[in-house]
Amino acid sequence: MNVERTALERRAAKHAALADPSRLHIVDVLSLGDRSPGELQADLGMPSNLLAHHLRTLESAGLLTRTRSEADRRRSYVRLTPGALDGLVPGAAGEAHRVVFVCTANSARSQLAAALWRRASEIPAASAGTHPAGRVDPGAAAAARRHRFALRATRPRRLADIAAADDFVITVCDHAHEELGDLGGLHWSIPDPVRVGTDDAFDATVSTLAHRVDGLAARLAAT
Repeated sequence: MNVERTALERRAAKHAALADPSRLHIVDVLSLGDRSPGELQADLGMPSNLLAHHLRTLESAGLLTRTRSEADRRRSYVRLTPGALDGLVPGAAGEAHRVVFVCTANSARSQLAAALWRRASEIPAASAGTHPAGRVDPGAAAAARRHRFALRATRPRRLADIAAADDFVITVCDHAHEELGDLGGLHWSIPDPVRVGTDDAFDATVSTLAHRVDGLAARLAAT
């Protein structure tokens, strides 16, 4: 069994243990401090036999540990194990020398994504299109101003003209993704705000891209 598979199974065991609302509540309580089983029983209003079952399940998943009281050795305390909640969300997404965002026209979504990436990560970013437009759409520039980030809008460029072998390519357009196929990076299915043309459409695109960018930037390491 490889290391990645073992790590996935540990994560799965933790998720299974936390799938019960009562056990999740216990972990929430213990995230703030240590409690004796009697104190937990009072906190949760739970029968002692049911609490014992939940504690055993959490302990088996590696989430809890027990220690004896230094004052009264008959008393024990339950606490979260160090790093108990580590790994519950997906881990590292890999490494990148440069991130390249691609849409069809390179006039809005990919330009906005690259600008948001520069705000969130030190890994260099660029943008390109499969069929570049003649200019960056004014709605994209206006949206960047409303959301107060710098859009270094370059003239739309073709992906083939700027691509490097070690680029981490993210398509932000279904047309581009389906035209290019799997390039070993990622695909974010983002509706085209240019088609709608309203401020709301561009603002929704910025919001969606910012959420995606912030989530990936924390998980992608620079090479």
